[in-house]
Amino acid sequence: MTIDEIRHILKSGENVMTEFKRSQTELARKVYESICAMLNRRGGHIVLGVDDDGNILGIEPTCLQQQLDTLAKDLNNPQLFNPTCSIRFEKMEIDGKWVIYGYVPVSPDAHSYKGIYYDRNEDGDFQLRGTRQIANLFIRKSKQHTEERVLPFVTMDDLDENAFQLLRKYIYIKDSKHPWLAMTNEQILQSGRMIQTDPETGKSGIILAAVLLFGKEGTIIEALPAYKTDVLCRMRDTELYDDRIQPRCNILEAYERIMAFIEKHLSEVPYIENMIRISLRDKILREVVLNMLIHREYSESYPAKLTIWRDRIETENWNLPHQYGQLTPENMLPYPKNPIIANAISQTGLVEELGSGTRKIYHYTPLYAAGHQAQLVDGDIFRIIIPNPDGGLLGNKVSEQVGEQPTEQVSTPANTPVQNSGLVSGLPSGKVGGKVSGEVGGKVGDNLLAVVQLVKDDTMSFAEIYDRSPIRSRRYLRENVLKIAIELGYVGLLYADAPQHPRQKYYLTEKGKRVLEQIKTANRR
Repeated sequence: MTIDEIRHILKSGENVMTEFKRSQTELARKVYESICAMLNRRGGHIVLGVDDDGNILGIEPTCLQQQLDTLAKDLNNPQLFNPTCSIRFEKMEIDGKWVIYGYVPVSPDAHSYKGIYYDRNEDGDFQLRGTRQIANLFIRKSKQHTEERVLPFVTMDDLDENAFQLLRKYIYIKDSKHPWLAMTNEQILQSGRMIQTDPETGKSGIILAAVLLFGKEGTIIEALPAYKTDVLCRMRDTELYDDRIQPRCNILEAYERIMAFIEKHLSEVPYIENMIRISLRDKILREVVLNMLIHREYSESYPAKLTIWRDRIETENWNLPHQYGQLTPENMLPYPKNPIIANAISQTGLVEELGSGTRKIYHYTPLYAAGHQAQLVDGDIFRIIIPNPDGGLLGNKVSEQVGEQPTEQVSTPANTPVQNSGLVSGLPSGKVGGKVSGEVGGKVGDNLLAVVQLVKDDTMSFAEIYDRSPIRSRRYLRENVLKIAIELGYVGLLYADAPQHPRQKYYLTEKGKRVLEQIKTANRR
């Protein structure tokens, strides 16, 4: 959750999915009634340190950690909440004042606080007093998700200790005081509602969600024989594939494998946000991959699939749709399709509240893909389509002609002087520039000189060269500059026999070093 998103919540005011509490010195105990009501209704936002009108009052800094510790302890106390719940709260400083924010997911269970069931409407929280009201709550919650299927044959020995440790690693990075860090594996399952009672047989056991999150590969396959995630790169070979993996492991390990595959085949696109360098590729595709893994419908044998095409990255997964057609931040109604899995992953900090991933995808994709937007389509098969900037097919007119130059070439800062010869600032316009420009032609030769200066004596990845280069078209840099530099012998490949090697680096050849030395000599004159 960002500060701008918090401001938007405060501006929108309290409603069925938003609650403000003052909590300036002591935790407002009525916040638990709101949490219970939101768990039973549609989930929502809790902001502490704010009055009913959305004005930030602030929480005393000395009281912040105490309130956070109390929330974590009480929400996992079965004498207060039945069943218990794990909700991540975080402190944020806005305009010099501290607030605490938390997102309450809608729960598949009916929750009570101190033995009382609460529900919520536009006017706030209310107690369910009559038998009929409480019965209706249980009827509404009784529709069981696939992830809640009790698997009586599964024991703790069928779960992978490494998967629990991976979960704890992510949780520790986000919150070193998270209560799950002090729990045993079985206690984590209990706290995350991953041990339940089968309503038909009355037998208790580990549910499918726990197997998908922590199961050994054999256990997962036994529970879901058709389970797999198909990840392909089809940028060159569109009939078969250039590369492929098929993770059949638990969700967190599958996430790590898929992200490594993406890093192997898609270039990083760096971006400065709030003075911090981020990767747009990772920012977007992390949300895409987690959406595919968390929200798929596991009752169907249809595999989840991620394909890297030349012009797009596309995911597909079987789905129980709640809104048909294209989703946008404006029309989207967040709905937890696998709330228990989603809750466990949310503890790691990899995902935030429902709907935040969609908003991030729509926000960052135009920055990643030269103004082009993502598509999220809800149907029996849920699809996400992200334009691929590496493929060079993002313009309205797709050109397959060899040597045709894209219109986007060189972006030079406004205050940088450009020499009359058209060379990038700092390059010589005499014999050296003329020689290279004459060999490969005009602007390409000029850009090549810039790349020679960038590479120097180092071995550099494509992403590092792109970072330092004034050329803002990745395709143009790769196809019209580096490729030519290699063909003419100015630049070499560290793995010459494997051009697509995941750790490929570029370096200056002796010929390139001579040109670099000539450039230095010319610049000293």
